[in-house]
Amino acid sequence: MWKSIKTICTVAWKWILVIAGIAGVILLLAILSGYFREKVDSKPQGSIASTFEGTQIPEGAEFAPVVEVTQPRYESAVGAIKPVHEANVASKILARVLEIRVSAGQRVTKGEVLARLSDDEQKSRVQQAEADRDSAVAQFQLAQIEAERVRQLEQSRSASQAELDVATTRLKTTQANVDRANRAVEEAKVYLDFATVVAPFSGIVVDKLVQTGDTVTPGQPLLTLYDPTHMQLVANVRESLATKLEVGQTVPAQLESMGYECLATISEVVPKADVFSRSFEVKVSGPCPPGVYSGMFGRILIPLDDEQLLLIPESAVQRVGQLTLVQVLSDGQLARRSVQLGRKIEDRMEVLSGLKAGEQVLVPSREIKDPAP
Repeated sequence: MWKSIKTICTVAWKWILVIAGIAGVILLLAILSGYFREKVDSKPQGSIASTFEGTQIPEGAEFAPVVEVTQPRYESAVGAIKPVHEANVASKILARVLEIRVSAGQRVTKGEVLARLSDDEQKSRVQQAEADRDSAVAQFQLAQIEAERVRQLEQSRSASQAELDVATTRLKTTQANVDRANRAVEEAKVYLDFATVVAPFSGIVVDKLVQTGDTVTPGQPLLTLYDPTHMQLVANVRESLATKLEVGQTVPAQLESMGYECLATISEVVPKADVFSRSFEVKVSGPCPPGVYSGMFGRILIPLDDEQLLLIPESAVQRVGQLTLVQVLSDGQLARRSVQLGRKIEDRMEVLSGLKAGEQVLVPSREIKDPAP
């Protein structure tokens, strides 16, 4: 029995210590929070709210109305400048590079020689084709003589009609062989021309991909060329907007790095959406300013529904710490009011909340100082 009483006392003593510890912590927090200090007025005389509430209007004060305007709303789609005409100038034969005549950034004209490849093999093919042609011509001339001789004999009944038919057929065959030999010569000369690589159009060389001495294969790019006079902006537009755009429609376009804006014409809406971004490629073209290069950043502005804006002069806005304030004319007196601002439009600010259309706000001038409390 005494053992049970002793156990109960021990447990009770532990609970007393826990409760006392909790009470001590609560008391310490109350002291630190100023619970036992004398309360002060929550709105002192020097606060912003009371200082400018009902302030008299200074002499010469100027006011501006809160203006409600309607303007078109746009959504921007970013993209990059790309040339309309761009080509990878490639080799059409297996050969060694003898000479590269251009470098990156160089302007070239249509037909200008860009590179030369070794042409020994092509020259040999031309000579072989010409020799085959000469042989075919000789066979054709012999067939002509034989056919004429058989025709004369047939007229004198010294040769049969069958012999004449054979001679005529041989003549036609040799004539076909001559035609085939001529085509082979032309083909060989075309391959010989492939050894001289020329510009397909006038433009700027973006990069050269081979060096003198390299061996190139058919289809291997040698140079990249683009036409700087025909450029386009290719932007990714989300599918809900892209489906509403039409070829020939004009939209605003911007090149921010150059500070350039213009009206561009939609030239193409690629009828395939990207499965990851759910967007369509939209290509626009327009007047191209000097100094535009492939890959530069740009954006197009897609028109949406019109929006209503409240605007006030930027000079009417006062900033006190993190607060944005204006002084509003109310019942013949000034009252300072907190407002939430949006975008800056020229020399005016968009008001998101805090003001209504038609209200008058004070526009401070150099002579007008902030009214005293």
